[in-house]
Amino acid sequence: MTNSNCCDATCGCHAVGLPAKSDATPATIATAVATVTSPDVRDVVREGYARIAQAGTWNATKPERQSSTGANAPDAGSCCAGGGCCGPSTFTPEQLAHAIGYSAGELAGVPDSANMGLSCGNPTAIATLKAGEVVLDLGAGGGFDCFIAGPKVGPTGRVIGVDMTPAMLSKARANAEHYTRTTGLTNVEFRLGEIESLPVADASVDVVISNCVLNLSPDKARVWREIARVLRPGGRVAISDLALLRPLPESVRTDVEALVGCIAGASLVEEVRRHMLAAGLIDVELTPKFEYVQTLSTWQDPLYLAIVERLAQGTTVADYVTSLDMKARKPA
Repeated sequence: MTNSNCCDATCGCHAVGLPAKSDATPATIATAVATVTSPDVRDVVREGYARIAQAGTWNATKPERQSSTGANAPDAGSCCAGGGCCGPSTFTPEQLAHAIGYSAGELAGVPDSANMGLSCGNPTAIATLKAGEVVLDLGAGGGFDCFIAGPKVGPTGRVIGVDMTPAMLSKARANAEHYTRTTGLTNVEFRLGEIESLPVADASVDVVISNCVLNLSPDKARVWREIARVLRPGGRVAISDLALLRPLPESVRTDVEALVGCIAGASLVEEVRRHMLAAGLIDVELTPKFEYVQTLSTWQDPLYLAIVERLAQGTTVADYVTSLDMKARKPA
């Protein structure tokens, strides 16, 4: 595989001591990743998503290379720019949103710059939001799902978006001004923070949503405990994320591009269930949604193709990875 180790100078690799692209081999990548601590993983993710925020979409961060004809062509192998789950590069954010279930009506009210193609599901659709509810979005990015949730909870409700990347937070707050101008609503706010330590009071939220973010956390059990802490009694969870149907090959698990692209950090479905139950949540429902990975396959996503090369013969990414809708509630 060529140029797939997430070690371009544009990535967060150097912040955690990973080898430069020219020096990278599977062995050196695996050794470097094995020594990365939880704060370092957050640094890699934060830097990658800061670049996405600045560029506007995942694929816009992609550097150009010379094709065989001499024309500029996208480099499908650079980290934080090479596509893949949470950041496809071969189709537009609008195409992805339609493919995973967002309606034209929902998208019409969202500021264009809020949709950066980072979704792997539609958590607001499974949340069944009601007027007056308080919604918390984990890893809100540019505010995409917050702005879809806002009209659903109406002027008596509130949506809080939390993100750990300052550049994303700035983008989301700028988008909020556009949202208010077009909808007349002032019910969306954004806070800087990590999802392992939410800047939200105990028992203050009716619904927690998230879209392809939990897999990026190095401490998923703690995230689920935080979700349970902030939910009111009877409050509910509606999350879309990537999950594993079976363990990934070691070569994929230790690839930082796959980590920032959300695949390497995904948990097994049953591990997700254990975390949710251990946090005290009940009525857990986990529903695999295969459309997302099938979309990556159909549109020949670069990270998808790179990972296929490492899988057992006759298998595909869809045999290992699925988008997963997660529902649960906190006991009343």
